[in-house]
Amino acid sequence: MSYKEFKESLIAEAPPARLGPLQLGLWHAAKGNWETAHQVAQDHEGRPDFDRLHAYLHRVEGDEWNAGYWYRRAGASMPAQSLEEELESFIRLWC
Repeated sequence: MSYKEFKESLIAEAPPARLGPLQLGLWHAAKGNWETAHQVAQDHEGRPDFDRLHAYLHRVEGDEWNAGYWYRRAGASMPAQSLEEELESFIRLWC
């Protein structure tokens, strides 16, 4: 799925059927469905991209300590960018 298709899909009530697991977690994160996005990240724990999504979600939640843990597990550091900018970077990277 292209970046443009992904962004356009966000107006729908349900995610497109053809999304892979990472894109599905990202879709739910972009829609504000924290619990569902978090479950996707947890289901794939130990894979760096999912751990990075997990970190982002804890940052959204306001749990900086837990977010830092997941960023470290993903081999990344806490970003200086806004949550919106980080989400946008994920969409560009993973779609």
